[in-house]
Amino acid sequence: MSHSSAPNTAKDPTFTAKSRSTWEIVRRVAVYLKPYKLMAVATVLFALLSLAFQFAFPKLTRIVIDDVISRHQTDRLTPVMLGILGAFLLRDLFNSLRIRINNIFEQNVIYDMRREVYARLQRLPVNYFDQRASGDLMTRVIEDVNSVERILIDGTEQGTVAILSIIAVLAILFWNNATLAAIALTPIPILAGGVLWYTLTAHRRYRAQREASSAMNALLMDNLQGVRQIKAFGREPHEDTRFAQRAHDLREGTLGVMRVWAIYSPAMTFAASLGAGLVLWVGGRQVLAGTMQIGQLVEFILYLSFFYDPVRQLHSLNQMLQAARAAGERIFDILDTPMERMDNKRRQALPVPVLGEVIYEDVGFAYAPDKTVLRNVSLHARPGQMIALVGPTGAGKSTLVNLLPAFYELTSGRITIDGHDIGETTLDSLRQQISVVSQEAFLFNGTVRENILYGRLDATEEELIAAARAANCHEFIARLPQGYDSRVGERGVKLSVGEKQRVSIARALLKDAPLLILDEATASVDTGTERLIQEALERLMANRTSFVIAHRLSTIRHADQILVMRQGRIIERGDHDELMALGGLYSKLARIQNTTFIEEGFEKLSEEKPIAAVE
Repeated sequence: MSHSSAPNTAKDPTFTAKSRSTWEIVRRVAVYLKPYKLMAVATVLFALLSLAFQFAFPKLTRIVIDDVISRHQTDRLTPVMLGILGAFLLRDLFNSLRIRINNIFEQNVIYDMRREVYARLQRLPVNYFDQRASGDLMTRVIEDVNSVERILIDGTEQGTVAILSIIAVLAILFWNNATLAAIALTPIPILAGGVLWYTLTAHRRYRAQREASSAMNALLMDNLQGVRQIKAFGREPHEDTRFAQRAHDLREGTLGVMRVWAIYSPAMTFAASLGAGLVLWVGGRQVLAGTMQIGQLVEFILYLSFFYDPVRQLHSLNQMLQAARAAGERIFDILDTPMERMDNKRRQALPVPVLGEVIYEDVGFAYAPDKTVLRNVSLHARPGQMIALVGPTGAGKSTLVNLLPAFYELTSGRITIDGHDIGETTLDSLRQQISVVSQEAFLFNGTVRENILYGRLDATEEELIAAARAANCHEFIARLPQGYDSRVGERGVKLSVGEKQRVSIARALLKDAPLLILDEATASVDTGTERLIQEALERLMANRTSFVIAHRLSTIRHADQILVMRQGRIIERGDHDELMALGGLYSKLARIQNTTFIEEGFEKLSEEKPIAAVE
């Protein structure tokens, strides 16, 4: 049995995010720094203090060479060496403080960003998830947030320190020897050109790498969830090949980034080395000419390393920036997607208690301009009635009931509950009045207790057990190793199909909503389990307005209304006796011998001439 109509949109595991400029990504990411300004300032301050004490080493080294060694001022050796050790101690002390604060800063920002991305995901419309693989979204929340965070913390700190370091070292170099300082700057045009080239060409490579990573994660998640189907059909070699292709794409994407970096980084290092070589050449001639002391040349070269190191660091930050840009595009694709209907002052909460009168007035819906699913559907469900929906796969049954809790927004017409237009009510108050039990029960990877309490988190132990008894699941739960605290496994894998269904019914009973959507839950179980589930469903539907997508004719014989759907329209309506007397499609379906499942009956009648819609 397959579900009725659902979005016919293939999930794209690497749904391409909108391209954004580096500046836009940096500007938007910088917002996450604001709550932690003091930490940001402290991180940079301790980094600068650590750097300042490191600057003492070249100066003290010059004193050792030119004064202590050359002039034999042995009495100064111990104080100078103590000064060097003290400078190193303070350098590393401030660096330790920087690391500690930076780690707290970093994890706070990651926490804030990840929470915001996840919270946004929870509030996006259902059709957003119809088009994207879960593995891709998981990659965005975990890996892409980490990548973007690096530019927040490492980029801010290292970039600021590197720029200030370059300025300070340049001032020291020109103060000590303007000629050598000017020579040291000769590679700068080459370095600037390299940075410009890398910045303009790196984005597409990092974007391809991120998309390849998402595609592989999406396939991995699908395979882990479908491992039983893979084994049942003996498709391990096939899945090996598919995963190998995804892993190959990621490998090639990563190597594409690394190949360019393997050329770019050494080339920039070599360009910087040219400057150091020229300084050593010219400085050596000055020492030989007697215009410069050896210690002064050593001091200058040591300071020069402090100049080129931050320059190289800026190159690495540029690489990080391009990677963060690609990841940031994927994160902001989530954050920029319009949320579900925004509740505002114009929308009112549904009055409680809801009686349960539901009216569809000329409702139309399309997933896309060329994908119309419902056409001018009207129905009236009175409080406490059971409305059964039957029809072939793709008739629009699931879409029709999914419009009631506003999983999708209407294309035309309107739906009212007790006279209140659901398009003008708040989503929270609307969904609080509706329980959903699907054909394939979904359980979270937690305990039985947690899954039932999902219906109402503040329920008492007595209410929990009462719901379980009403759903005919208390007995089997009591036999589990830890009873209600037994873990059900991912998607409830440790329970049978019938047990999962009864737990999901208990969850709906605990919620105690006046409206019920039921995708018949007895189609895949044995006769004994079906009887238990049917009893639980009868208790669940009692005194509730219920919409039942029926897969068995036996389920709907006592329905107050049976709606026969085909191609997005209601073609017949009435109770069982009325439809049998009508002699239409339902009547023919009911008279087919040995037909258990409605979809099978429609297949047998597939050659029949279409029956005109009854409006």
